[in-house]
Amino acid sequence: MLFWTEGVIVTDTQEPARPGIARMGSVVLDVPDLTAASRFWTALTGGEISSQDDHWVSTRTADGWSLHFQVAPDLIPPDWPGQDRPQQLHLDLRTADVAAASRAAVQRGATVLRVSEQWTTLTDPAGHPFDLCAAEGNPGTTVAGVNFDVPDAHTAVRFWSALIGEPVAYDQDGMGMTGGDRPILFQQVENYTAPAWPDPARPQQGHLDLYVDDLDATEEATLALGATRLPSDGETFRTFADPAGHPFCLCLNEE
Repeated sequence: MLFWTEGVIVTDTQEPARPGIARMGSVVLDVPDLTAASRFWTALTGGEISSQDDHWVSTRTADGWSLHFQVAPDLIPPDWPGQDRPQQLHLDLRTADVAAASRAAVQRGATVLRVSEQWTTLTDPAGHPFDLCAAEGNPGTTVAGVNFDVPDAHTAVRFWSALIGEPVAYDQDGMGMTGGDRPILFQQVENYTAPAWPDPARPQQGHLDLYVDDLDATEEATLALGATRLPSDGETFRTFADPAGHPFCLCLNEE
């Protein structure tokens, strides 16, 4: 099988799946304006809003990804591609016509950052970068995966593969990728700057919510993999950082 990452086709080197600690849940972006963010991303992905309140909006894309938004009124947007105010993570999207999809995204409030041969990098209205990648015959605009900046792609993909129980599909040349129908990708960057959540000066920009059945048991197993516990006071979730410093949540409440 072949995969897309940053618009480049890479060969599948998938390993056997192993039992995971948690189940892949949702991608959550911090945004200053919930209405603008949810309106932009549902239009871009053909999605719909599934729930919302004053602090949170849950959406589901047409191809089944859970894309959520939490209000962060003082969010410091990234300044891509530098590491002074890094993006931390971004979404890779597939589309049959990158130019047309880019024009439509700009009309909805996106900004073009860079045009490449096989993909275009843009920012959403909150300033989060994302890539529109060429995929011939792709139906509409679909999510290819969520892509994290990391100092060591090998360590990152091994950690996340063990955490979510998906096989390692790619691990070489400073890039990593988990398998499954909702891949997580990792790109190794120089002078990597980790987030320092909840410090607003070094924001996370976004995070993953993962689903579990037992918080106590999964916390112990997650820490044993190399995660770090972060402060949080939720009764139905606990917050951690992966080896690269990216926050994520283990949640009891599955959608």
